[in-house]
Amino acid sequence: MKRMIIAAALLAATSLNAHAAEIALWARSRTEGYVTPLVKAFNETHSDKVTLNLIPNEQFVAKLGTAIAGGTPPDLMSIDLIYVPAFARAEQLTDITAQAKALPYFDKLMASHLRLATFEAKLYGVPFSAEGSFLMYNKALFRRAGLDPDKPPQSWGELTAAAEKITALGDGNYGFYFPGNCAGCNVFTFLPAIWADGGDILSEDGQKATLNQPAVAAALAWYHDMWARKLVLPSARTDGGENWTSSPATGKVGMWPGGAFTLAALKRTAPTLDIGVTFIPGAKPGQVASFAGGDSIAIPKGSKNVKLAWEFIQWSFSPEVQVEILAKNGAVPVRTDLADNTYTAQDPRLLIAAKAMAMGRTPYSFVYNDLFNSPQGPFLRMLQKGVFDGDVSGAVRDAQTAFTQIIDTGN
Repeated sequence: MKRMIIAAALLAATSLNAHAAEIALWARSRTEGYVTPLVKAFNETHSDKVTLNLIPNEQFVAKLGTAIAGGTPPDLMSIDLIYVPAFARAEQLTDITAQAKALPYFDKLMASHLRLATFEAKLYGVPFSAEGSFLMYNKALFRRAGLDPDKPPQSWGELTAAAEKITALGDGNYGFYFPGNCAGCNVFTFLPAIWADGGDILSEDGQKATLNQPAVAAALAWYHDMWARKLVLPSARTDGGENWTSSPATGKVGMWPGGAFTLAALKRTAPTLDIGVTFIPGAKPGQVASFAGGDSIAIPKGSKNVKLAWEFIQWSFSPEVQVEILAKNGAVPVRTDLADNTYTAQDPRLLIAAKAMAMGRTPYSFVYNDLFNSPQGPFLRMLQKGVFDGDVSGAVRDAQTAFTQIIDTGN
């Protein structure tokens, strides 16, 4: 009888293991701190398991494309939302329109992520991580300069005036800072200034360059004015993003644009820095905008377990994950109905971050990397020529031509 009981127990265990499944999730190494706790929590609460494979950032897109084309894709992929349009157009993703739209909170998912994951009226991805750009400022320097730390600038003019007063303090203090040699950084933080002023640099479908709109030149002229008047930290011209948090951490910078990741890093490295946050302004008070960044999660074409892949995605939207894992660790929930929670109440700055993300926009493009992220691309060349060299009209003219050529070639 004892042998029969043991045998039955072993048979039951074997049966359970036989029904357990395992899927692979690929993610960029840069997102390790975000995705690892999610995978760990899922594996601890489910008999089915997810295996995480972290790919170096610069290799991710190429490796993923090769794997899908070769018939050996992962079951799930977490990818920068800017690349989803190209993968969707190449028919390398699984259509999840029906599953996603059946979610009762579908209309609460980050809109920009959904827009970029839509191709020919079908949805190929949903939000996984969210990041919105906003303006941060040093409250201690505001006080020293005679500025009200509870009234951050609401327009370009107010920001410039505040930068002037902070720079006038001397002793190595500067009113404004941005990493001027970093393409991706400035797409995230400078593009919203153009949007806030009513302009754009691409058409809605990404098929036409619109850099000749007045708001583009106006935003470049604003930045150049601050640079020419020496209100910007001098190292901004050559900073490729490596000092995005270390420069403000010195306590010598009055204002700088960034995101929740910047705020989180400064809370770790400069815990005594009194940081205020507000939205990135336009030329006039009341105009604000934000860039919607982060990752989308999608199921590659050829996934061997679409059902379990979707189960993981749906689980990631639960309040237990969005609030008790993500918000608890300072991340922005991808569900707007969960943005106001216990943890954002403890640090209201995170609620500003969530609101910035919710209003965020992202350019839709099949050639995003060539236009925006490339260190040799036309966006960064425009910024440097307009802001640092002061040739605003030439910068806009050259960028319009280069954007158009890249878009036409990409089509």
